[in-house]
Amino acid sequence: MDEKDIRILSAIAKQKTGSPDAIAEVSGIPKSTVHYRIQRLEEKGVITNDLLDVDLDKIGLSITLISEVWAEFKEGYHESVGEKLSEIEGVNQVYFTLGDTDFVVVSHLSSRQQVERLVERFEATDEIQRTSSTFVISTVKSESNAVADYELETLLDLLL
Repeated sequence: MDEKDIRILSAIAKQKTGSPDAIAEVSGIPKSTVHYRIQRLEEKGVITNDLLDVDLDKIGLSITLISEVWAEFKEGYHESVGEKLSEIEGVNQVYFTLGDTDFVVVSHLSSRQQVERLVERFEATDEIQRTSSTFVISTVKSESNAVADYELETLLDLLL
């Protein structure tokens, strides 16, 4: 990656669009170059989607639940338990962590009944020893693209 790639990624993150016109306008890089570079970043797997974000509250998935999961330690458990957690309906993110907690799981759900079903699924998984879940009262920040959290100059300093 070079400076143009970083400028394009920063523009995508800040503008929340993959439109070459909008990216060219913000980044100052010609539209044809932006188009070519985006294609190249997609081929390399750097860009992985088309940024079609959905407002979860507006579609009825307004409950965010953050769950800590403790699992039985054995060889490869981070993969096997992580996969089982990932397959539970309503689970959106699974992180294998270091420290007191084995996994952190983020779920977006529609009702308290769905929360109860999710916890029952956790309990039904043999390797899971215990869980602790927290309801999110209000979202202060939810940025899915970490690049948007950096100023362009910082990105250039860090990545070049």
